Amino acid sequence: MTEASALTLLDAAVKQTPSGEAREGQRDMAAAVEDAAHNQRHLIVQAGTGTGKSLAYLCAALASGQRVVVATATLALQAQLVNIDLPRLVKAVAPVLGREPSFALMKGRNNYLCHAKMSGEEEEGATISGTEELRWEGQRKGFAAQVKRLYTWANDTETGDRDELDPGVSDQAWRQVSTSSNECPGATKCSWGDDCFTEAARARAMEADIIVTNHALLTIDMFSENNILPEHDLLIVDEAHELSDRATSAARGELSPSRLEWLAKRSARLLGSDITDDFNQAAEQLRDSIDDMGEQRLSGPLPESLDDALTLVTAACNNADSVIKALSKDDKNDLAISQVRAGVDEARDCAIRARERSEQDVVWSQPKPATLVAAPLRVGALLAARMYQDRTVVATSATLTLGGNFDTVARSIGLGIESDNDLFDPPEWDELDVGSPFDYSKQGILYVAGHLPRPGKAGSADGSHEELVELIEASGGGTLGLFSSRRAADEAASVLRERVDYPVLVQGEETLSSLVRQFKDDRDSCLLGVMSLWQGVDVPGDSCRLVVIDRIPFPRPTEPLTAARSEASEKRGRSGFMDVSVPVAAQRLAQGAGRLIRRQSDRGVVAVLDSRLSSRMGYTSYLRNSLPDMWYSTDGEKVKSALKRLSNG
Repeated sequence: MTEASALTLLDAAVKQTPSGEAREGQRDMAAAVEDAAHNQRHLIVQAGTGTGKSLAYLCAALASGQRVVVATATLALQAQLVNIDLPRLVKAVAPVLGREPSFALMKGRNNYLCHAKMSGEEEEGATISGTEELRWEGQRKGFAAQVKRLYTWANDTETGDRDELDPGVSDQAWRQVSTSSNECPGATKCSWGDDCFTEAARARAMEADIIVTNHALLTIDMFSENNILPEHDLLIVDEAHELSDRATSAARGELSPSRLEWLAKRSARLLGSDITDDFNQAAEQLRDSIDDMGEQRLSGPLPESLDDALTLVTAACNNADSVIKALSKDDKNDLAISQVRAGVDEARDCAIRARERSEQDVVWSQPKPATLVAAPLRVGALLAARMYQDRTVVATSATLTLGGNFDTVARSIGLGIESDNDLFDPPEWDELDVGSPFDYSKQGILYVAGHLPRPGKAGSADGSHEELVELIEASGGGTLGLFSSRRAADEAASVLRERVDYPVLVQGEETLSSLVRQFKDDRDSCLLGVMSLWQGVDVPGDSCRLVVIDRIPFPRPTEPLTAARSEASEKRGRSGFMDVSVPVAAQRLAQGAGRLIRRQSDRGVVAVLDSRLSSRMGYTSYLRNSLPDMWYSTDGEKVKSALKRLSNG
């Protein structure tokens, strides 16, 4: 393949776009990523909305001549890369490189049909385990119809990829035809290994120049003993502000009575009634214990009832493991046995983590549904030790500078962390902010309703609904309402439906994709929702000319991980609130405000109905410095006049 610089490839690619030329920030980013790959220097780069960062780093990836993995947080960006950006790019650069580069999508095993499970080897059929038992006959019929359609589709599909099934099916139905990586015995041990859809996808990835995956699979690959992703030289982490949360989820363990009951049910057929009795007894004891505790972080001696439950869990797992080890080689490789063995290992590991509770773990109980959870206190050190070794990492997003610098996000993804042992050398890194092509000070207004009282602990501030109605009336609809709780969104929707004449769409009443489509198509509609609307919703144009945020989205201080992380900061002589809660709120605010300006012709207002953002509190400047540099005002009348002019075109 002919060598070419990132800028040469970028120029060839943008000739196919309406503008026909690359943006300045896009060129700066492409050159920086190319230099990082060449010099093997890790890079963190902020590229504002509209920069065209995906094209910039993809061109740099191809120019590097290295095998590259691109990891995204959202399915939307993953789909955009694989279905739009990369197909266009490889055709555009083929004349320059002398060949058409290849790319592949790599997902977790549970995203593909499993032949072994569908063949009847697993023998579960169209049933649902544990607390997922369906209650209504109509639901059962619908579920059975979905499973039947999956078996029909299996005869036609070439990839077995769930995303190619249209319309889709419920998660419960999909679980009847798929399996997880923990439950799979492995291609070499499975009688269907030669026809495995997952293995075929991985084989395609092994030959590709660029492999697109997600944060979940990336972090599982890092934390597991077995390599899942092919060896690669350059890793590009897009939507990098999400990586810490995804890594926390990957390193999280859960133990629930319903999972133990599932193990009991499966053991009755596979391992014998004694093992079934062990798991049922452990499940009953665990449920009683969690019911007594409610939501509680376990920071002192274990409650006696929980200690007894964990003892029963560990004993049941050990007994089941002994029976499994005594099975013949063929029986051990059976898919059903592999699933039970995986469940046993997960249950035992979580029970051990709960009993030992190292300083690096946070353990808590939650009652709905009854679950015992263990999660790492922080994942920065884990990422520092495992992500930056033997490859160059480029982390990028539109929102990486919080409070005006990269420090907070960098630490969360393992950069800027000092090692207190010999596990790893602290990675060295460079940073770059290429800005945005948007002129936020002319395109947007940041309005803070400073006259409202502070919001209460349980809900919005008094007068906020009146302010919301007035803003929407001035804007003539075209409003995206971002709320900190489902209750707040529902209450606002109830008020608006009584007092305004514009369509009010509420998250949860239909699928999110359907609601967003309706919001785009009707410039006078209003869409209200919670955290999943704060990021990833892309509605350019005047269908979204007002974004309303009901309150500063601080995390709940009693949430176990938040509380534990705050306490850890305070033990180091720092402010837990400033170290933990304020950065989370800043990131969410930046993502929410970023829904307004999506292209250079967009105009509008971000209205925050929380007067604390206009106060002189210590965290206010940090939050404001994390937002796009829009024109700032607390004058409601001026802002509403501007909205009226905007609405009238």
